[in-house]
Amino acid sequence: MCSVLKATEDYEIREIVLSGNEEQCVFLDDKSAVLLKDLIPTYDSSYLTNEQINQIELLELDKAPRVSFEVSKTKSPVATPRKIIYVGLNYQKHAIEMGIDAPTEPIVFMKSPKTMVGGFDKIVIPSNSKKTDYEVELAIIIGEHALYENSPKDALNCILSYTISQDISEREWQLKKGGQWMKGKSFPTFNPLGPCIVTRDELDGDNFKIWSKVNGAVCQDSNTNDLIFDIRFCIWYLSQFIELEPGDVVNTGTPEGVGMSRTPSGFLKPGDILESGIEGIGTIKNLVC
Repeated sequence: MCSVLKATEDYEIREIVLSGNEEQCVFLDDKSAVLLKDLIPTYDSSYLTNEQINQIELLELDKAPRVSFEVSKTKSPVATPRKIIYVGLNYQKHAIEMGIDAPTEPIVFMKSPKTMVGGFDKIVIPSNSKKTDYEVELAIIIGEHALYENSPKDALNCILSYTISQDISEREWQLKKGGQWMKGKSFPTFNPLGPCIVTRDELDGDNFKIWSKVNGAVCQDSNTNDLIFDIRFCIWYLSQFIELEPGDVVNTGTPEGVGMSRTPSGFLKPGDILESGIEGIGTIKNLVC
C-alpha cells in the first residue's frame, strides 16, 4: 500500500510497506525509492511540513540509499489528519443550484478525522440512508502553524500541498435533523482523499478543472475560478479563529452538479462507481456499497 506526494517536478513522495512497516519515501521511479528517514534524520513520520519539503528539494537524491518495492493499492496521502475543516457553499453556481444566496463570509464546519479513507477505498452508505450524496472538492494540506495571519497573501505560505477530496454527505442528517451540517458529514468512509498531494509551487489553486462522474456520466464539471472565497482568503479567514497545524486538511467547497440538485435526484446507491478528478492532481475512484 502507498500514499503519494509529488514533492517536486521530478520526484514523488509516497508511503510504502516494507517488512510489515509503513515507510514514507521519495519515489525515484515505479520500482525504487529513498526513505525519508534516510534523507532527514529528524523526521519522525508524523506530519510533513514546509520546512521538510524544502530540505528534500535541496538533497541529492541519487546519492541516497534506495529500496525496492511493489505497489498494491493507493491509500490516503494524509493517514491521520489532526483536523478536517470544510468551507461550505463556496462555488457561485453551486449556491445558485441550491437556491441559496452566496454567503458574505465563509460557512465553516468540521468532520471527524475518522472519516478519512484512501482515494480508492469503498464508500459505505449508512444504514437506511436514501440521500447519500457526492461533492468533489479541492483539499489543502497545511504545512506550518498559522494563527492570526496578517493577510490572505501571507496565508498562502502556510499551504504545503493540494489533493482531491470527496465530501460525502447524507442529506437527511445534514439538512432535516436540525443543527450543524456535520451530522450528515461524519459517517465512516465519508472522506476519500488522494491519489497524491501536490506541492503548492506546482499548481495554481485558483484556476484548474474539477469534476466528478457517477458510473461514467459526468455530474460535476467546473473550475476553481468559480470559488466565492479563494484559497488564500479561506486559510487567512480560518486562522483568525482556529490554529491551523501541519497535517490539517482544509476542503474548499464543491461546484454545481451534486446529486440533490438534479432532476430526478442523483443520490448514490450500492454498486455505483464514483470518480473524482482535479486537473494537475489526478483521479480517485470509489465503489459505493
